[in-house]
Amino acid sequence: MSRFDGKTVLVTGGNSGIGLATAKAFAAEGAKVLITGRDEAALKQAVADIGHGALAIRHDAGDLPQTQALAKAITAQGVFIDAIFINAGMANFASYETAGEDLWDRTFNTNVKGPYFTVQALLPRLNRGASIVLNGSINAHIGMPNASIYAASKAALISLAKNLSAELLPRGVRVNVVSPGPVHTPLYGKLGLDTAALEATAAQIQSQIPLGRFGTPEEIASTVLHLAAAESAFIVGTEIIVDGGMSQL
Repeated sequence: MSRFDGKTVLVTGGNSGIGLATAKAFAAEGAKVLITGRDEAALKQAVADIGHGALAIRHDAGDLPQTQALAKAITAQGVFIDAIFINAGMANFASYETAGEDLWDRTFNTNVKGPYFTVQALLPRLNRGASIVLNGSINAHIGMPNASIYAASKAALISLAKNLSAELLPRGVRVNVVSPGPVHTPLYGKLGLDTAALEATAAQIQSQIPLGRFGTPEEIASTVLHLAAAESAFIVGTEIIVDGGMSQL
């Protein structure tokens, strides 16, 4: 018997990278999987890749009306959820001198406001004993040039997990965080850097990882599944860092 037989899970930003790898892993272990994302074509392809009857709902994580519509769509389908992986996020880097209010607002809308109100909107659809896993980042713990806004948003998300844990425990809902280090995903092509700068940044980052390589989306997915499964029932309000030792050694 697989860990998620008979369970329903939601993966936000499940159409690529870590989200897609996690959705595939849930489906392979028996879960009915719902994914969200902004790109209709990418969602369609992801559903085909995931298989196992996966469903997709278009949703912009930083848009509150779309979050309310997501909750209504799930309610209309009569679905109750056993696990949520709040994965949708954005990472555009800029120096402190050049960063503007627009970047701040877009980042915090997607990485903090989005998760906060997505969880709030879906609370009535959570089964007792449900698990919520938030996707953090080691940037909340280390200093890195050009990452101040992104790092601040992830630090806020980690703090949110602890506070939601305290508030949602009476409902039987656990909240935890997985914080990846550098991982090979399409996100690294969306940092707002040109090719040369991106390659230089990647090489500089890799030199700081004790394991000497970037992680894979599947390695992060395995930690998410652990936190979502009954085997981790005594883990509450905790952050698990998966970074090849980058922030630890």
